[in-house]
Amino acid sequence: MSTSRLIGRLVETLRCLPGVGPKSAQRMAFHLLEHNRDGGRQLAEALTLAMEQVGNCSECRTLSEESVCMLCANTRRDRSVLCVVETPADVQALEQSTGYQGLYFVLMGHLSPLDGIGPEALGLELLETRLASGEVQELILATNPTVEGEATAHFVSEMARVQGIRTTRIAHGVPMGGELEYIDGGTLSHAFAGRQEI
Repeated sequence: MSTSRLIGRLVETLRCLPGVGPKSAQRMAFHLLEHNRDGGRQLAEALTLAMEQVGNCSECRTLSEESVCMLCANTRRDRSVLCVVETPADVQALEQSTGYQGLYFVLMGHLSPLDGIGPEALGLELLETRLASGEVQELILATNPTVEGEATAHFVSEMARVQGIRTTRIAHGVPMGGELEYIDGGTLSHAFAGRQEI
């Protein structure tokens, strides 16, 4: 079936989302055009606003509309404990599943030399500055239990060791190869509570 240029562009644009192939993108596009044009307009408006106004927190690097996110700005959070995660979705998962009251540092990825991702791409110079400030007493490593996540955790733990900071790693209740945002809350909570010294 031949589609119009605009429909084709909409389908191709929807394919930029993770896990959305040609058929799923086509279903979404036709659903919006046939049944939910108001929803499509709201989606377009929300996407436009988010793309223009959401940036990174200057302290933890998570996604935020403000220069300092709500978690970093919260004076009741324990500033002596810092949890290092790979993505903003990991922050959300931990906030929803644990009673953690410290702060975060979001790497926005993991070390992957084969993909050209080194320490500078993860903002590790900012983390190093934060560790050197003397404010952090415990560093919790909550990177994904993948080969890259483990390598990243080891690299960061060495940075903390140089500063004499106690470093812990979340327990391995999380399956190898898994990603934090997809782990059920009970497993994640148990793994977080059982973190160990490394």
